[in-house]
Amino acid sequence: MKKTIAFLTLALVSIGFYGFISFSGINPKTEKIVKGYEIGDEATDFKLKNVDGRYVSLADFTKAKGFIVVFTCNHCPYAKMYEDRIIALNKKYKELGYPVIAINPNDPDVQPQDSFENMQKRAIEKDYGFPYLLDEGQKIYPQYGATKTPHVFILAKEKGKNIVKYIGTIDNNYEDANDVSERYVEAAVDALLKGESIKTTKTVAIGCSIKTK
Repeated sequence: MKKTIAFLTLALVSIGFYGFISFSGINPKTEKIVKGYEIGDEATDFKLKNVDGRYVSLADFTKAKGFIVVFTCNHCPYAKMYEDRIIALNKKYKELGYPVIAINPNDPDVQPQDSFENMQKRAIEKDYGFPYLLDEGQKIYPQYGATKTPHVFILAKEKGKNIVKYIGTIDNNYEDANDVSERYVEAAVDALLKGESIKTTKTVAIGCSIKTK
């Protein structure tokens, strides 16, 4: 009886531990903490393959004042509902110095709809007008701490560094673009352009989980 109780206790502790590490962002296989960016952190540059076959880095945008980095994808219903709004954000802010940089963080072996070929097709169908990059090997999204598609990170250039200014969702109504009362990304970029403080710097991203093995 004592052995049974001890076994059950050990099992519960193990379940609790793995539940904790999953929630806290620790990879059970490596037991390393996957920590994303916080407001005020410097975001490192990357070099990822665009749908046109070229590799794109933030450093390529020499005239940009900052970036609207969006982790998104093809298949996710939330990403689809926000797709036109992401396109509109790029049209509104690209010429003002804050272009959209879209990154697909999903493993195409897990979700075939998010393959590079399907990314190319989608970008052409919707006439994106912004880079749509593949996070091949899934190395970039953990650095940012992205957990959903879509998940937005607004960066501002400060003394040659890309500083994180906003993290979260695009607005407060993913279902209906015509019934939005809080446009978080627009408010954040507008504040940056005016040299003002951002009122809301962090919100909860609403979307699909990132697909990985």
